[in-house]
Amino acid sequence: MPGRRRRNNRRNHRPLSKSSLLGNTVGMIDASLVHISPLRGRSSEGATLRDVVASARSGQGRAVLLCGEIGTGKSLLLRHAAEAAHDALLLTTAGVTSESGLAYGALHRLLAPVADLADRLPPQHSTILRRLLDGALGPGEAGLPLVAAVLELLTRAGGASGVLCTVDDAHRLDRPSAQTLAAVARRLAGRRIAVVLAACPQGDTAGFLAGIPTLSLTALSPEACRQILADRLPGALPEATIGALLDTAMGNPLALVELAAATDPADPDPSVRLPADSLLRRACRDRLSGLSAETRRLLLFAAADPQLRAAELAAAARSDGLDVGALTPAETAGLVRAGESGFTFPQPLVRTIVYEEAPLAQRRAAHRLLARSLTGEANRLRRAVHLAASTYGPDPRLAAELESAARRGGCAAASVALKRAAELSADPASAAKRLVTAAGYAWRSGHPGDARTLLGQAASTRVDGVVQAQSRLLIGEMELRSGAAADALRSLLAAADAFGPANRDLALAALMRAGEAVSFAGGHYRYASIERRARALGVPQPSALQELMLAHLTGAAALFRGDHEVGVQRLRRAAELAEAVPDAATLTWGSSACLLIADDARALRLAERAVTGADVAGDRSVLPRALELKAIAECNLGRFAAAEQTSRTGLSAARASGQDNCAGNHLGLLGVLAALRGDRAGSLRWVGAVPAGGERDQVDRPAALSQWALGMLDLHAMRPAEAVARFAAIAQPWSGRGHLVVYIMAAPYLVEAAVRAGDRSTAQRVLRLYDSWAAGLRDPGRRALAARCHGLVAARGSADALEHFRTALRRHAEAESGFERARTQLLLGQELRRARQPRQAREHLRMALEVFQQLDAASWVEQTAAELRAAGGPATVPRRAPAEPERMPAGEPLTAQQAQIARLVVQGATNREVAAQLFLSTRTVDHHMRNIFAKLGIRSRMELARLFTADAVAGRSAH
Repeated sequence: MPGRRRRNNRRNHRPLSKSSLLGNTVGMIDASLVHISPLRGRSSEGATLRDVVASARSGQGRAVLLCGEIGTGKSLLLRHAAEAAHDALLLTTAGVTSESGLAYGALHRLLAPVADLADRLPPQHSTILRRLLDGALGPGEAGLPLVAAVLELLTRAGGASGVLCTVDDAHRLDRPSAQTLAAVARRLAGRRIAVVLAACPQGDTAGFLAGIPTLSLTALSPEACRQILADRLPGALPEATIGALLDTAMGNPLALVELAAATDPADPDPSVRLPADSLLRRACRDRLSGLSAETRRLLLFAAADPQLRAAELAAAARSDGLDVGALTPAETAGLVRAGESGFTFPQPLVRTIVYEEAPLAQRRAAHRLLARSLTGEANRLRRAVHLAASTYGPDPRLAAELESAARRGGCAAASVALKRAAELSADPASAAKRLVTAAGYAWRSGHPGDARTLLGQAASTRVDGVVQAQSRLLIGEMELRSGAAADALRSLLAAADAFGPANRDLALAALMRAGEAVSFAGGHYRYASIERRARALGVPQPSALQELMLAHLTGAAALFRGDHEVGVQRLRRAAELAEAVPDAATLTWGSSACLLIADDARALRLAERAVTGADVAGDRSVLPRALELKAIAECNLGRFAAAEQTSRTGLSAARASGQDNCAGNHLGLLGVLAALRGDRAGSLRWVGAVPAGGERDQVDRPAALSQWALGMLDLHAMRPAEAVARFAAIAQPWSGRGHLVVYIMAAPYLVEAAVRAGDRSTAQRVLRLYDSWAAGLRDPGRRALAARCHGLVAARGSADALEHFRTALRRHAEAESGFERARTQLLLGQELRRARQPRQAREHLRMALEVFQQLDAASWVEQTAAELRAAGGPATVPRRAPAEPERMPAGEPLTAQQAQIARLVVQGATNREVAAQLFLSTRTVDHHMRNIFAKLGIRSRMELARLFTADAVAGRSAH
């Protein structure tokens, strides 16, 4: 394969692709088919390759082995290494199955482009290289003399710029080439040579490549897979389609590319399956073709049952007259790994391909044999599933057995079993009922696409009213999590009406979901009609679960209509009842009730139990919501790092289970968390990913959280009027429209923004609403925020304002949120400085600074440090070196107050905005600006901006 170098005295060689050099060699994969730009999910591997190339360029040669299954991006990374070594000589080769018996064939192809240099080497090197290049060197003849000669040739060829050697499909190298190249790769110290090899983990690859640093390429993360899909299928894809593609690809980038190429983005329910001519299928087929019939049969057994254990396979093999040792070639080939706990397919897609490539008759026979081998009650569901897979036509008895056994299995297994039970049912009504139940299990196992398909099949059959209502309830729940909230509400209310008093538990459950739909979409005034429906059910002696649901529905309705005393009382009762339930979904209702009444510690406890319960039960439908509630509680408690981690996990869980709306909630919450810390770039990144949605006259939860985040950024950037507009857009509390819950959460910041903007009427109106809610709560944290708001609304620098702030601090001492306490201390410090009490101001500012440092809230640290300097105290945090000004004007240094004002002006603030931020009058800021201009010898803001960056101005301040 030709080399590549940009040199004046040498022809510029360009590398040929593998396909142009080797033709359509069986098992070869063109890297262009896995093109990912930039490296999706392989950034750390790419960085390692760049380090290897840079090290070799500096004279410290290095080698690395990329080890991964077919389609994991090895060839792409080799190309990335070549791009990184753009100024070096590039030599490439690859293992080829048809040349595996041709001694030194791969090494010959690697060195051919620089063959003319061999004759310029010392005789002991040139002689052996000439024999190699002439094809006269036999296997086992050379040994270390050949290794030394190759090293010398590469060193001479690379010159000052060095050389990069890439070896693809190293597991297919002929043995002499493999041994020589591996020996070369271990002896690169002090040379300008980099060697990058790529191999599949099969055969004796690990043996002959031992000692070479290895990068193992594992499955890509769901986030990286989503990026690949966005590259290949630009535009919005239904979350169910994305989930199906990710499930099928199992983190393999080539599989994802092939699946994307075969997917019609306009198809709402595409068939997600690797194409028949898939390169992955062909590669797997080629590997299978080299195995004996006995080995392939045992491999089929392992593929047909993901839970199959080694002892169970041995029993099945004996009953089929096979020796379990026949599986060894498949293990050697890297297709499967056997352990006492079961069988692992290192490339998960291989399991699917092995099963699908087997003829139908063989698959049915394998299932019959496995069914006979599985005994005991513990294997009841697995046995029934295998029997069903081997059966033709209706079989009511087996259908009933599947339905009964499904209750003991996990959600995914139960869905598969009930779907097959429906196919075996002789009665259409029974089949429809089983399909609806199977759809419920599919939804809970995280496969909404399968659930919708099953419900569609059930809809084609006439069913009784209860089954139809159950179908509507499930459709409503799925729409709630991943569709239009208005559609969800209609389905859920219709289901509740259909269940009626005859099925109160299900009717109330439907109304609880309807309440969630209203809460998600905004427009909480609709809760009144849900409450009326709940009361109309007439529950004379409610069970504990029924009482919990009734208390939640009536309490939330009371809260949203302004009857806070009744609302808090009823919701507190719902929370108490939730403590005794084990069900994950019911625990989320208890947690949400706690959040509405600011009982954050209990909300967190119930949400954590819901997360654990969902994990244990394998219920993926509840997990994103449970994690959302947990993250909100952690945020309210000031545990921002924990909340961010929880919400990131929730985002992944929501995306993996096709729950677009829950994903939007987590994106919005992550935006809020970043904004609270003052991380503008991070917040904008999260908010920018929030999908557009909601009804025309409503603000749904993701949009409301986004507005909260953006309002916080405006407040932090001294744009109080813009912040007020952002916060006010969340809801219209006096009409009941918009998102009241998020509005109340953001209300303290709205009050602060309104005060800074000079809009005291808005501040007072919002504070009255917040007071009416917080007054009936047991939470000292919310009462502290209310007192802080009163301090902001009071006359600046007044004794009244200072007393309110001190009251807030006393209440903060009883709460947990260190962040809000620090924010109050910052505001109090500003007030004390304005009241000419700098010593007391510094005390509070230092404590606030310490908390912000602990929270890694860099922008809050910066603001507090500036306030501390303005109050006469030095900043106690390390600061970046100030940027050098274009010129250093003569004159006395700026005071701390002047430096702070100048920094804000350089950032673009007007005098009015500076006054609002620093709690000064506009006249005072005007006075300071005249002094700043005089000291620096300038006449305009533009000159100030040219002289210093914000950091340079701060750095010139007097201490």
